[in-house]
Amino acid sequence: VQLVESGGGLAQPGGSLRLSCAATGFTFGVYAMSWARQAPGKGLEWVSAISGDDRNTVYADSVKGRFTISRDNAKNTLYLQMNSLNSEDTALYYCAKHLTNSIASGMDSWGKGTLVTVSS
Repeated sequence: VQLVESGGGLAQPGGSLRLSCAATGFTFGVYAMSWARQAPGKGLEWVSAISGDDRNTVYADSVKGRFTISRDNAKNTLYLQMNSLNSEDTALYYCAKHLTNSIASGMDSWGKGTLVTVSS
């Protein structure tokens, strides 16, 4: 299993970024996937999850209405569209593979992360 995040960078408050996570080494469409983040000096925070069949999505309250998770199973890629960014969104963002198609299952593989910095 290999998960490689990209798309991070510097964004202004109120701006947008789109993160991608390229997945290899497993049958991508069979498994739920998540995004999580770790802000400087803070613990890991789960952000959003999507089922393998793309039927179910869930979001943390902190990002609900601003972030959208999606996936392209034909391209083995997970996405996170982030809008209305604020300084509290500054973090290292990770994608993670779940144990099954269900977003309720645990996560067993993680990427190395992509850094998002929100600053004027």
